[in-house]
Amino acid sequence: MRTYIIALVLCLSTSFIFAQTQLEMNTEAGNSYLKADKELNATYNKILKEYKSDAVFIKNLKAAQNIWIKFREAEMKVKYPDREPGYYGSIQPVCWYNYLEELTRKRTKELKAWLIGVEEGDCCSGSI
Repeated sequence: MRTYIIALVLCLSTSFIFAQTQLEMNTEAGNSYLKADKELNATYNKILKEYKSDAVFIKNLKAAQNIWIKFREAEMKVKYPDREPGYYGSIQPVCWYNYLEELTRKRTKELKAWLIGVEEGDCCSGSI
C-alpha cells in the first residue's frame, strides 16, 4: 500500500510539473515556428550570397520562393479553412504553428541542397 501511495504522489506531482497553460503551449509553438522561419531565411540568404554571380539562377530562385510563400499560405488555408471562432478549439494555434513549422522545415531542407550539393555524378542535379 505504501508503494502505491508513493507512486501515486510521484505521478501527480510530475503532472503538475510539466503542465502548461494553453497560452504557454501556443507561445511555445509560435516560437518554434519562428525559429524554423529564421533558419529558412538564413538558408535562403546564404544561397543568394553564394550564387550571386548567377543572375538567371537568382531570378528564378526569387520567383520560386515567392511562389512557395503563396503555396504555403494556400496550404494553411486548405488545412485550416476560415471558420467561425472556436471551430477548431483552443488547441488550434498550436496545430496551426506546428503545420506552418513543418512546411517551413521541409522548404529549408529543399533549399539546403544548393548549399550542400549532390553526390558526384548526379546527371540530373541541374543548378545544384
